[in-house]
Amino acid sequence: MSEPENRTPVYGMKPFSAPAGSKPEFTVALIVNGLPDDAAGAAPRPAVDAAADDLAETGALPSEEHSPAGAPVTPEAEEAAEVAPAEPPAEPSSTTPTARRMTKEQRRESRKHGLTYRTRVVLMFLMVAILTVGISLVMVAVIWGQFFSVYAANNIESIAQQTANRIESLYQKNLNFGDDTLTPAREAAESSEELGVIVVDAGGTKLYDSSLPTDENPEARPGPGAATQIAMASVKNGNDNVATVRVWVYGSNALMSKVDRQFQADTYGALLYAGLISLALAAVIGILFSRSLVRPVNKLIKTAQELSDGDLSARTGMEGSNELSRLGEVMDNMAESFERDRKLEQRLTSDVAHELRTPLMAIQATVEAMIDGVYVADDEHLMMVDAEVARLSKLVDALLKLSRMEMRSQPMKEEPVNLSQLADEVVESHKAFIEDSGLSIKLDAEMGVKTIGDVDMIKQAITNLVSNAVRYTDEGGSITIGVHRDGRMAAVSVADTGIGLTPEEEKMVFSRFWRADSGRAKESGGLGIGLALVKEIVDRHHGRASVHGEKGVGSVFTLYFPIYDEEESLKQARIALKAMERRQRGSNRK
Repeated sequence: MSEPENRTPVYGMKPFSAPAGSKPEFTVALIVNGLPDDAAGAAPRPAVDAAADDLAETGALPSEEHSPAGAPVTPEAEEAAEVAPAEPPAEPSSTTPTARRMTKEQRRESRKHGLTYRTRVVLMFLMVAILTVGISLVMVAVIWGQFFSVYAANNIESIAQQTANRIESLYQKNLNFGDDTLTPAREAAESSEELGVIVVDAGGTKLYDSSLPTDENPEARPGPGAATQIAMASVKNGNDNVATVRVWVYGSNALMSKVDRQFQADTYGALLYAGLISLALAAVIGILFSRSLVRPVNKLIKTAQELSDGDLSARTGMEGSNELSRLGEVMDNMAESFERDRKLEQRLTSDVAHELRTPLMAIQATVEAMIDGVYVADDEHLMMVDAEVARLSKLVDALLKLSRMEMRSQPMKEEPVNLSQLADEVVESHKAFIEDSGLSIKLDAEMGVKTIGDVDMIKQAITNLVSNAVRYTDEGGSITIGVHRDGRMAAVSVADTGIGLTPEEEKMVFSRFWRADSGRAKESGGLGIGLALVKEIVDRHHGRASVHGEKGVGSVFTLYFPIYDEEESLKQARIALKAMERRQRGSNRK
């Protein structure tokens, strides 16, 4: 069989046949498109068979193990596969992972370029205004329309009743329905061109009909239709109805005159204009409100962007009692904390590098001198190296302790601490050391002053203050530890007669590595970290630390801790217990 020209050939086909006696399930032809006709013999059938085997392994096709072994390829199947037209490649399904991924990306892109917050606020205002105005207009129109229709109908009914009353008076006088008696009907019809009047007697005979032609109006006018609303009033003679007056409005099924209908239309138009004006005002108010609402949001975004770009000095400067102002204040406090921590980190890195350089250089110089033979490696020089190593180890330990305190990684016990008793213990434990330094120490403590906190931390803070006083007080000086109540705070003070402090030094005294007299501090082993550690301990106890000094006179360090009143605490505990019992009883009753 010859191949037609310009036809895509079939380069491989793998048939699958059902067992004998059953119909073949399907036949798969692997078609290679777009190759020239002379390449037909170049496609290896094993490659096509392998592709079919892969489909069988995935479950898309039955494997050869489940088909009859050696199933022959019939000439009809080969011919059908040979002449099978090439099918265009199928478009990727929208359910494929790629299509789903593209859909998600498109959704994200559409959300990215969606309406702004300000636009959404304005649209929300407009939607609320449209709903409010629309509902109001509908309710007003319906209620007012019904009321006005009743009002207009009552006017027409009043005309009918007045006409009937006048005819009744004339009938009782004339005892007939002559022209004189029907004069009120003609006057009512002539009072308005829109009114039609009919008077019929008890037998249904028309006594008067304004729609009939007259000398004054030769053209007949249409009478009331079946759907026309008519106002009726009875003419009585005693208890008998002798006639009926019927009044309607020409050209209207309702009892509303042209003037009434025009007034009603004008009223609806005024309501519509009022609604449009309300919508315009709502849009203006929405724009102004959104501007005032988005302005602080934009300020927050700008500040946050500046902070993310590394400008830690950026601030919103927002103040107020609303939520956005409070958010701005919180952001400013956070930025201030970040800036302070960054400066602290930079200063700590610089200070640590400086403090570590000195002992390391001393150790290096001493060791190199011993290696070069300048120094003899004897006990004296080895002790110098050991002293610097000990100082370096002490510095690292102090830094680690301060870091743990700042990071709040060291747990803190919360228990009643008798500050008077604790101060007495510090005096007794340091008395011998202080007297050996040529100083005197005394305690001036008010008894029973307590706080809640960690006794070890507070003792370390007082000890650091005493050590600092000993380091900067000359021989013959004195140190006084005081404990007393100061309002709702418990105050622990350490006063000395040392070198004192200037007002500028008072601001830096609790900073890391700061020393009032660097030479004296180094000789006595001071590292410049003790007072910084004191400040952290006091902060963790929700207190504060202060210092006051005078150069050449001395200084007073005071630590303030929240005072602990045992009776007040017991009272608060009893109140809390009673409240808990009441809540428990209430829950049990429920």
